[in-house]
Amino acid sequence: MKQVLIKKGQAIVEEVPSPQVEAGQILVKVERSCISIGTEMSGVRNSGVPLWKRALNQPENVKKVLNLVKTQGVAKTTSLVKGKLDSGVPTGYSAAGKVVGIGSGIHDIKIGDRVACAGSQCAFHAEYINVPRNLVVKMPDNVPMEEASTVTLGAIALQGIRRANPTLGETFVVIGNGILGQLTVQMLKANGCRVIVSDLDRQRIKIALKNGASFGIHPEDGLDVEQVARITAGIGADGVIITAATPSDSVVSTAFKMCRRKGRVVLVGDVGLHLNREDFYQKEIDFFISTSYGPGRYDHHYEEEGLDYPAAYVRWTENRNLEEYIRLLSENKIQVRSMIQAVYPVEQATEAYNRLSNGEDKPLMVLLSYLEDENSSPLNKVMISSCASGKDKVRIALAGAGGFAKGMHLPNIKELSNLYHLQAVMSRTGHNAMSTAKQFGASYATTSYNEILEDKDIDAVLIAARHNLHANMVIQALEAGKHVLVEKPLALNERELIHVKAFYEQEKSDNAPVLLTGFNRRHSKYAKAIYDNISKRTNPLMINYRMNAGYIPLDNWVHTEEGGGRNIGEACHIYDLFNFLTNSKVLKVQAQTLMPATGYYSPNDNFVATVSYEDGSVATLTYTALGAKDYPKEHMEIYCDGKVFVVEDYKKLTTYGIKTKEIQTKNSEKGQKEEIEAFAQCILKGGEWPIPLWQQVQAMEIAFEVEKIF
Repeated sequence: MKQVLIKKGQAIVEEVPSPQVEAGQILVKVERSCISIGTEMSGVRNSGVPLWKRALNQPENVKKVLNLVKTQGVAKTTSLVKGKLDSGVPTGYSAAGKVVGIGSGIHDIKIGDRVACAGSQCAFHAEYINVPRNLVVKMPDNVPMEEASTVTLGAIALQGIRRANPTLGETFVVIGNGILGQLTVQMLKANGCRVIVSDLDRQRIKIALKNGASFGIHPEDGLDVEQVARITAGIGADGVIITAATPSDSVVSTAFKMCRRKGRVVLVGDVGLHLNREDFYQKEIDFFISTSYGPGRYDHHYEEEGLDYPAAYVRWTENRNLEEYIRLLSENKIQVRSMIQAVYPVEQATEAYNRLSNGEDKPLMVLLSYLEDENSSPLNKVMISSCASGKDKVRIALAGAGGFAKGMHLPNIKELSNLYHLQAVMSRTGHNAMSTAKQFGASYATTSYNEILEDKDIDAVLIAARHNLHANMVIQALEAGKHVLVEKPLALNERELIHVKAFYEQEKSDNAPVLLTGFNRRHSKYAKAIYDNISKRTNPLMINYRMNAGYIPLDNWVHTEEGGGRNIGEACHIYDLFNFLTNSKVLKVQAQTLMPATGYYSPNDNFVATVSYEDGSVATLTYTALGAKDYPKEHMEIYCDGKVFVVEDYKKLTTYGIKTKEIQTKNSEKGQKEEIEAFAQCILKGGEWPIPLWQQVQAMEIAFEVEKIF
C-alpha cells in the first residue's frame, strides 16, 4: 500500500506492507485523510534539521545515545540512529473510510461501516490503517468522506471549547484562524457567543467572518488589545482561545491583556510559554491547557486497550468528542466543505506538502484521496530483492522489529553474513517492516506472521515480539518446521510452557526444529571462561548475583500482561546462567520480596531469589530497582574449590586463587553475537543445541516459582 512518510525535510510516498487487523482494532480502507497543516508541517521542518542542531535542542536524546554507546558500542549505536533517521516517520492523524476488517473483542462495528478515525499513532496518511476501537466513530450516510476526514481537528477544537466553558452571550476572541480557529469560531457561535477573530492573514479573517465571527481584527489596523476593548465597551473579552502556532511568547501575553478581570485563556495551539506574571496576576485570569482530542488522549488503557471512562464521571471523552463533531457535521451545524481548498491523490502527497510549505498561496485545508476500488485488498508483503541464499547459509526471518532487534540482533546477523541470509522482516506496522528490511538487506518486508511461516525459503525465525506473544509464536513456527530463536522469556506462565514442552514430547524425530531462548549471558566470553575453569570442580558452587536493574515506571508495558513483569521478563536470564554454571537440576527455589512503603516501587522488581541444586550448589539473585543509575548494573561472584571469580557488568573478569588471563572489554559484552552464531552453527552442522531444552524450561520454571511470592 502507499503511505506518506516524513524524511529529511520532505514528505515522501512509499510502498509498504498493509497492516493486519489485530485484537481490539479495526482495519479501515481509507478514502480521505486530512493534513494537519500546523502539526505536520512542523514535523516536516524538524525532520530536515541537521543532527547537530537537534542535539542542541534535545539534550535528553543525546544522553540516551551516549548511554547506548556505553552498552552497545559506537558501531551498533550509529547503525541504530542512522536507521531511525533514514526510515522516516509516519504522519497523519485524521482520516475516514470503510471498515474491511474487525479484530476480536469488537461487537458494535461491522465490515462495510463508514467510519472516521483519529490518532497520530494509527490514523496515518495510508491506504489502510489499523485503529483501536476508542479512536473510531461510525458516521451517517449524509456526512461525506471529505468532511468526516477532518474529525480529529474537529475534536481538538471541540475540546478547546469545553475547556473554555462558554455561556450564552459571552464574547470570545479566537487568535489564529487556521482550520482549528475556523472550527472554533463556528462552535462558539453555536454556543450563542459573540466571536472576535485575530490573524495575520486577512483572507483567513474574511473566511472566519463568513463562518459566523462578528468582528475581525488585524495588527495593521491598530493594537489588538485596544481593538478588543473598543468592541467590548471597555470590559474586555470573557475568554480567549489560542489556536495559533508560533514560538513567540507575545501571543499568550496578548491573550491575557485582551481578557476582562477573571476571564479565561485556553491554549489549543503551540506557542511560546514564557509567561509574564503582570499579564494575568492582577486580573486573576484562569489559564487552561486543552490536551488534544479530550480525556483519554495519551492514556494507553483508554486508547489501546479500549477501556472507556464512565459517562457519569467523564462526560466528554475523546471518542465522544469525535462522535459529537460528526453529529454537528450531520446536522449542518458546522460547515467545512468551503474550507477544503485542495484535494491531492496520495501519489501526489509530496506536491501537496511542498505547496503547504510555500509562504504564498498556502491553502487553508488540504486533503489526500485514495483509490476507491471495491475489489482491492490489503497486500501484506513487499519484495525488496529477489536475491536468494544458497544452502550454506541459514535463511532467517525476523518477527518483531523493535528497538532491541534493530539495535542488537540485526547488526549481529549482518556481521555474520557468512552464516545468515536475512530473508524477511515482519513488523506490525508496514513502514517499520519496510525501512528495517531495506536497512539490513532483507529480501522482503511483511506485516503477516503467516507469510513467514508459509515461506519455504525460510529456515529459521527470530522472534522479538512482545513477551505475551512468544509462546504462541514459537509453537506456530515449530509446527511449520522452522527453527526458532525466541527472545526471553520463552513463556509467561506454566500453561504456555507445557504447550512448548508438549511439542517436543510428540516430536521424537532427530530432525525436530532447534529451539533457542535468548538467554545470551551464558554465551558471553566471561561465562564461558568461568565454565571452563569450574567444569572439573569437586565441590558445589556458591553464586551471588546482583542486578541493579534500574527503575521502570509501573505503567510501562514491561509490568503489564504484555511484559509479564521483570522477574519473568528479565531475571530469567540469570536463572539460565545459574543452570549453565551448575549444569544441575533444581532442588528448591526460595524467594523473599521487599514490600515498598509507597506505590512508586513494586515487589515484582525488588526481591532476593535463592536456587538450590541437586549437586549441592546454591545460587542467589538480588534483583532491585532501588539503586542509582550510575552504579554498574550487574555483578557476579562465584566461589568454588578455593577459587573466586568476579564478573563486573560483563566488562571485566577477575579471578582469585587461580592464575588465568584477565578478560576485559570496553563495552558490556553479554553474548548476544555469540548466541546468534551458535544458533546458526547448530542448524548448519547439527549436534547439541546451544542450550539443552531442559535447561531452557528449567529457567522459566524457576521464574514461575519466584513469581508465586508476589
